[in-house]
Amino acid sequence: MFMSTTAIVILNWNGVDFLKEFLPSVTQHSVGFDIIVADNASTDTSVVFLKENYPEINVIINSSNGGFAKGYNDALAKLEGQYAHYLLLNSDIEVTANWLPPLVAVLENNTAIAGVQPKIKSFHRKNYFEHAGAAGGMMDKNYYPFCRGRIFDTVEEDVGQYDSPTEVFWTSGACMLIRAKVYHQLAGFDATFFAHMEEIDLCWRAKNQGYSFQVEPASTVYHVGGGTLNYENPRKTFLNFRNSLYTIHKNHHGWIFGKIFHRLLLDGVAGCKYAVAFKFKHVGAIIKAHFAYYGKLSSLSKTRKELKQLRKNPSTKGYFRGSILTSYFIKGIKKFEFLDKNLF
Repeated sequence: MFMSTTAIVILNWNGVDFLKEFLPSVTQHSVGFDIIVADNASTDTSVVFLKENYPEINVIINSSNGGFAKGYNDALAKLEGQYAHYLLLNSDIEVTANWLPPLVAVLENNTAIAGVQPKIKSFHRKNYFEHAGAAGGMMDKNYYPFCRGRIFDTVEEDVGQYDSPTEVFWTSGACMLIRAKVYHQLAGFDATFFAHMEEIDLCWRAKNQGYSFQVEPASTVYHVGGGTLNYENPRKTFLNFRNSLYTIHKNHHGWIFGKIFHRLLLDGVAGCKYAVAFKFKHVGAIIKAHFAYYGKLSSLSKTRKELKQLRKNPSTKGYFRGSILTSYFIKGIKKFEFLDKNLF
């Protein structure tokens, strides 16, 4: 029997050290909310640790490691109908006092909002935002994601510049409160993504059906980041570039192949940047990502057609009508607050 309308669901894969370090903050600051760990077929001592030290925590054991996307889908399918909201929380996050009530209040006060995230700051540099989510996700005209507080590799110090609740294009899967009804209505994350970009795809699909997403700065968490796959790992580069193409093909409204061709040219520039830095494995990862996308064109086009039929009153808030590449690399704009607000 569930105790609350909100379940905190932590996806874990061989992360016993993170559970030992960060579960104490979650249990301390989440009184009155159910905590569930969805274990992705770990081969370490995660499950034993949980059963011995946190018998009050419900553990869902997935039959295989299907990555972030399928892992959450499998676990949340077992919770359908039991909760109004799911708080999806990475295992490498330290939460703070009163972190969850402000997020729940956002969804309870506005039925048009499908999801909300807190300010996500760096665990190792606590005055700075963290790469994965920062103070809310945005999208530029070429569908490159960036954040309030983080553009490409430039992460800002938090000095209160993003302390107002704001509608965004996407909320981070590292810490996102989402309506259970909307999650299941959308059939959850796209399991073909495995990991990375799946939350952007989910948010975009929801926005195309008229829902919105918000950041609530009254709540703050601290994220280690890169805990499962390091930011410098070519595998991460492959997943980010491939899944970005998947997301664009499924959700872009307009002539898709013109948009993809333009993106191909821009990704080529990114490949050249890696080559100049002698990161040739990342160049190979980008090329591999494009060929993986071409191999999925048939199924992606089918999904695109199905999603187009569901589109209604799409929300465009959080969409930047300029190029974040031009703004950052040519104009030298490194901070979100200095972008042209007339282009949002």
